[in-house]
Amino acid sequence: MEYSPLKLNVFLFFKLPAAFWCGVRVVRVSERECVASVKHRWFNQNPFHSMYFAVQAMAAELTTGALVMMQIKKSGQRISMLVANNKGNYTKKATGRITYICTEGDSIAAAIQRTIATGEGETLWLKSVGMDEKGDQVGEMHFEWSIKLKV
Repeated sequence: MEYSPLKLNVFLFFKLPAAFWCGVRVVRVSERECVASVKHRWFNQNPFHSMYFAVQAMAAELTTGALVMMQIKKSGQRISMLVANNKGNYTKKATGRITYICTEGDSIAAAIQRTIATGEGETLWLKSVGMDEKGDQVGEMHFEWSIKLKV
């Protein structure tokens, strides 16, 4: 699969439909960063008049996972990927349009190269930061990804 916002959003529709129907969309993607956005609306709200935390987590995880997928494809190797752990901090009510960004493509590429070189699995923590339309941080999510060569 070619990695573009359009193709990743089609991927969302078929493989992660909950994220798609909640309004999560990839806005921008490159080898180094991925940006996903989601707008607070009735369908993804919580009882406190803000975005449900799990919707934010879907957007954040997508930014990290898309980068892992892109770097795996670039490597030309058969490598499995799995979220092993996650943690998050929510610092402000998420209302309006929320944008999550992960800029750790270089560290992903390095981990994949180590996996290829050693044949051993790797784990790495990736961070995605969420901002509202005013530029205020609303959350920070961390995902521990496990990668290993397929045999």
